Amino acid sequence: MTNLTPPPARLAWTIWGLGAVLYLIGFYQRVAPAVMTAELMTDFQISAAVLGNLSAFYFYSYVAMQVPTGILADTWGPRRLLTVGALVCGLGTLLFALAPGLFWANLGRLLIGGSVAVAFVGMLKLAAHWMAPRQYALAAGLALFVGIVGAVLAGVPLQLLVAQFGWRPVMLASAILPLITGAAIWWLVRDDPQEKGFASYAQTPAGSDSGPRPGFLAGLAEIFRYRNAWLLCLIPGGVVGAVLTFSGLWGVSFLTSHYGLPATQAAAVNTTLLVAWAVGGPIFGALSDRIGRRKPLYVGGCAVMAFCWALIILVPHLPIWLLVVLLAVAGFASGCMVVGFAFLRESVPAYLSGTSAGVLNMSVMMGPMVLQPAVSWMLDQRWQGDMVDGVRRYSLEAYQAGFSLMLVWAGLSFLFILFTRETYCRPLSVTKPAEMMQPTHGLSK
Repeated sequence: MTNLTPPPARLAWTIWGLGAVLYLIGFYQRVAPAVMTAELMTDFQISAAVLGNLSAFYFYSYVAMQVPTGILADTWGPRRLLTVGALVCGLGTLLFALAPGLFWANLGRLLIGGSVAVAFVGMLKLAAHWMAPRQYALAAGLALFVGIVGAVLAGVPLQLLVAQFGWRPVMLASAILPLITGAAIWWLVRDDPQEKGFASYAQTPAGSDSGPRPGFLAGLAEIFRYRNAWLLCLIPGGVVGAVLTFSGLWGVSFLTSHYGLPATQAAAVNTTLLVAWAVGGPIFGALSDRIGRRKPLYVGGCAVMAFCWALIILVPHLPIWLLVVLLAVAGFASGCMVVGFAFLRESVPAYLSGTSAGVLNMSVMMGPMVLQPAVSWMLDQRWQGDMVDGVRRYSLEAYQAGFSLMLVWAGLSFLFILFTRETYCRPLSVTKPAEMMQPTHGLSK
């Protein structure tokens, strides 16, 4: 095995890219309700709180699947995991498109979220095997970029298609791509380069993996012995929760109601946030790899992100140009969250890489899972009885009250990152600094 050559870059990125297609589909489905709020509320005769819950069913199963996904990525391998995920996603999309009532729509969203939950962890697992360690944070950043391409497709293009054909036919057509993707993954992807005759990058330094590997519960317990793990799992929910609650559900409605923008223009402004997030992810990842540090970029990104959201939420009637700039800067700064995946991977033993990625991705999605229904509930609590074309219209004060929940978590994310310890882009098995090895209860003193 020692005489094997590394896999060609084109092949490695192709293998990774097929997993990225499923992640793109997942992001598309994640934010699609934002341009269909009126249609869904009218079709199913539901309030904001119920709509928020319908959208959040995606996140309920997504979050629930993250730890099992990490374990399965370490045992089953990403090829089988991604294949099954793509096929179930297609079936869930069909169910959502054909749903005769709210129960079936919720079930469809539940299946979609649980199935695409395997995409990000599967991609990271493939990156760990097919790419050099110095490219890991870059791969995480590019994953975010690819995903947000899917979110952009769920902006203006989806809004135009829904306006032309209706949401059900568009969702029905959307079920085709994941089915094709599943077949392609099974046919072309392999878990490790050695299966195609190349050297694997998954080998860890001598002695780093010595001893028996822990089981499911023991692995979770071991991850959370490290203080960085606790902090890094509390941070991204505030970063991603704000982005996906605004862009994935209430941003378009807010912009049309209180900035007077047409639906298509509001969707375009909303997409600006996502495009900036897509650009920020790989830049933060590449810069982190280049300077050999994780913490400074994460701190700076969280600070800028929280400041921008404070202005967007608390200052009414901003000039449109300034609103767009703030959304773009908030989105770009939110790309700092991709650094957390490499940060956590270097903060725990190497044999827990898949499990740690699953745990962190679960923490990422806890943000929108909690904030989407919470913000929607707050909107209903502040609703003053206004209706437009049979759909509830919410006041600026209601949106500010709801969005303030996003702002609180974003501020906490900034505070938490200050207490992490730098890894200097080196795995724990190489550096083993004493403070990284201490259990959390020992650090609390």
